Amino acid sequence: MDTSILCVWLKVPGKETCGSGKNCWDYKKVNAKISQELSSSTTFVLPLASIIETGNHISQCPGDPYSVAQSFAELIRKTAKHETPWAAFTVQSNLWSVEKLSQLADTWPALAANRISLGDATIKDVAAYYGEQGQSVEIFTGDQGLKAYEPIAAKTQPRRRIK
Repeated sequence: MDTSILCVWLKVPGKETCGSGKNCWDYKKVNAKISQELSSSTTFVLPLASIIETGNHISQCPGDPYSVAQSFAELIRKTAKHETPWAAFTVQSNLWSVEKLSQLADTWPALAANRISLGDATIKDVAAYYGEQGQSVEIFTGDQGLKAYEPIAAKTQPRRRIK
């Protein structure tokens, strides 16, 4: 789940919609998608970049950020405790190793040229990590640029029965 969707779902003042055209999201549409995914037993992963960026938007929003911050703090607590359906990306060290940081430094300038933020680049890497683990992954975002980096689900080979 990326920052834009979190901000819409938390009703952060000034961030009530995200995306554009057919990919435009408001609270009603985000909440319906979350409800649909809950009924499918989906796990929602909050990458550290989404947590930090959403917190930044909340702290800088017009009006009273305290109540929105309280709601988000509760979501962070649930995520930290892995309360279903929330999960933190607990293998952050995989993204911050010397090798991965060097790889990020090598690949990010081209992503930046395509308007992919550093936070989104790490969200892309979190999605890729789960995809490599054989998980079906959807990057829940209003940003088509980030959505384009959604991993393609690996097709499993059917087992053969030998008689």
